[in-house]
Amino acid sequence: MIRTAALTGAATISAGALAAGLLLAPSAGAAPAAPGPRLSSGGTAELGARIAAARAAHAGVKWKDCPADWGLEKPIQCGFVKVPLDYAKPFGKTIDIAVDRIGHTGTKDQRQGALIYNPGGPGGSGLRFPRRVTTKSPLWTETAKAYDFVGFDPRGVGHSTPISCVDPQEFVKAPKADPVPDSEADKRAQRKLAAEYADGCKERSGWMLPHMTTPNTARDLDVIRAALGEKKLNYLGVSYGTYLGGVYATLFPTHVRRMIVDSVVNPSKEKIWYQANLDQDVAFQTRWNDWKAWVAQHDAVFHIGNTPAKVEAKYQELRATAKAKPIGGVVGPAELIGFFQGAPYYDSSWVPVAQTWSDYLAGDTQALVDAIAPDMSDTAGNAAAENGNAVYTAVECADAKWPTSWKRWDRDNTELHKKHPFLTWSNAWMNLPCATWKSKQHEPVEVGAKRGLPPVLIVQSERDAATPYEGAVELHRRLAGSRLITEKDAGSHGVTSLVNPCVNSRVDAYLLTGKTDARDVTCAPHATPAPPAAGAKAAPKAAPSALDLPAVPAVR
Repeated sequence: MIRTAALTGAATISAGALAAGLLLAPSAGAAPAAPGPRLSSGGTAELGARIAAARAAHAGVKWKDCPADWGLEKPIQCGFVKVPLDYAKPFGKTIDIAVDRIGHTGTKDQRQGALIYNPGGPGGSGLRFPRRVTTKSPLWTETAKAYDFVGFDPRGVGHSTPISCVDPQEFVKAPKADPVPDSEADKRAQRKLAAEYADGCKERSGWMLPHMTTPNTARDLDVIRAALGEKKLNYLGVSYGTYLGGVYATLFPTHVRRMIVDSVVNPSKEKIWYQANLDQDVAFQTRWNDWKAWVAQHDAVFHIGNTPAKVEAKYQELRATAKAKPIGGVVGPAELIGFFQGAPYYDSSWVPVAQTWSDYLAGDTQALVDAIAPDMSDTAGNAAAENGNAVYTAVECADAKWPTSWKRWDRDNTELHKKHPFLTWSNAWMNLPCATWKSKQHEPVEVGAKRGLPPVLIVQSERDAATPYEGAVELHRRLAGSRLITEKDAGSHGVTSLVNPCVNSRVDAYLLTGKTDARDVTCAPHATPAPPAAGAKAAPKAAPSALDLPAVPAVR
């Protein structure tokens, strides 16, 4: 884009006895704990999750001002929650999960608990979520009166025991090879890079890889809930965060109070994750075509082409130029796809991407280079980018068993590329490390509603590129009692961050009252991006703000 071995013991210990005595058991940071109570051979990750949650409920979170280099202003507070590395061994190694919060803005009587957020990825950080309050985001004013806004870095991400697969400076270095192969030699070179990346993950982070799964992150989410002192979870998940939410709802149905999932990953076991990425290639081509039509419609402003075919021709010309001689020495075809994919992802990228391209065609080469080229001096940002990609790969590779036959990968992507060339090969190489993954690959969870799950609100745009619409329909089918809001004739990813009163009012109503419509709802699309007037330049902005958008995996 997403079982563990039980401990052995001398005697069987009941879940109740463990829960009662667990606070006597030691915990250790990211190192082995001292000997303590052990599960019997029948112990499970589910039992371990209950133990960890009970322990967290007792410990709570020691809230402090956030470290200065986290970029989170007061009154946001930060802390850590300890979780088991392996939930089948709840008294073994633990890792730290970074969390932050800002208190609700309303009266004491208005408070309804904590609202926990995940922006997607896998590999995205949710720590900026409380900034929707400090920056006074108008879409969240009413919700903020009722809820503490809580973000967290999932396991392996950012400040939560981060993993790595390659030196960050090497990871961002440009230009990289053209992802669209011209020959079998090109394919062999890309296969070699993917295998080396998988080896790097094993070498640098092998101890974490077997445990970098969505079910474990869902268990971490339940431990965070307990550490916050919340009996029930209020949750907003976007993009991959919808799959995390679906898995949580399956594992902990009676722990859910309110849950919104926005821009939905198809939770079918047959889709996670190989087929989901192939489906994504088709959807990206559709939305790329939408954007080209919009650019052509506004040719008086951008002067790129007055038909979608002419816009495509100009793009291919740009690719050829960058392939023959990287622009500014650093922008090749791979870097171009990393930049231009922002337009199919988010409507907020439509104008800045088109404007940057238009400026380049008018002779401003530096505008394109500045928007795309890596900043080698930004070592912290480069480390974050590498970490995000490492987590993306680790989770998707661990969640499911991937095809190991190169013939299958080659056949599927060669065929798909014929009609959907925009993203297909780039996406294939990004995920190919999973074909030679050196750590355990699990069976995906069978996502579905179980007794006690309250209504879940599902929000989805009809032409989403990153998470095709069929995923929302499938999750809706699996979660009995859920309600689906469809934003018709729209395709931006992350609908709840957009201004659309038809959607916004229903999100507020659900979070504030728990009420949903009697049936599914179809909303008109949000406003189409408006380009600057002919002859005027758009305000410089190379990418949408990360504050309210789900994470976008990097393109290697």
